[in-house]
Amino acid sequence: MKKNNTKRKEAYAKVDNNKLYSLTEAISLAKEVSFAKFDETVDVAFRLGVDPRHADQMIRGAIVMPAGTGKKVNVVVITSGENIGKAEAAGADLVGGDDIIQKIQGGWMDFDRVIATPDMMGKIGRIARILGPRGLMPNPKLGTVTTDVEKAVKEQKAGKVEYRTEKTGIVHVPFGKKSFEDSALMENFKSIAGAIVRAKPASAKGTYIKSVVISTSMGPGIKIDTNDVAALA
Repeated sequence: MKKNNTKRKEAYAKVDNNKLYSLTEAISLAKEVSFAKFDETVDVAFRLGVDPRHADQMIRGAIVMPAGTGKKVNVVVITSGENIGKAEAAGADLVGGDDIIQKIQGGWMDFDRVIATPDMMGKIGRIARILGPRGLMPNPKLGTVTTDVEKAVKEQKAGKVEYRTEKTGIVHVPFGKKSFEDSALMENFKSIAGAIVRAKPASAKGTYIKSVVISTSMGPGIKIDTNDVAALA
């Protein structure tokens, strides 16, 4: 523990909290000060000038990371008929209907995403209280309620990430791993920033992107110049 504390102090000492870094500098520095033994996730936090209490200012969406996420995603598809075969062919980890719903009701939660076809949503209502609090409830806006299960499964497997505004107006999005090349992290970041900028509500007043901070799982936060972010987006 003492060794980890020393590494943590050394890492935090390398970051100037009064400086706004360019994205290139920030990504390089985030990897440099990552001190954990595992392959840390790289995350970005956008603090936005929105009030999530108003429905029209709640920002939520999903985007496929161009360079992937570096994480294996276990995908469950709840469907029926010919879509079962399509989902299996696309690479879903488990496909079924009532049997999967019963399995989840019994406590099984060994998955990361749930995709469903519209005809099954009435039955999925029985497990809404289980899936909802965990952010796993299928949603048409996120592309997880669809008739095109093949496309949905492939997107999730390729690295589709969801994002939404927290109560404080902050959006957290993981966009890769420490082991990624800087160029891959840059590519993923640009996609996220573009999505956030395009999602600006018409009713949002004042400064929209107030601050942007990136960090690894265990590393210090690194502030990025918001002008640099806007230019990239």
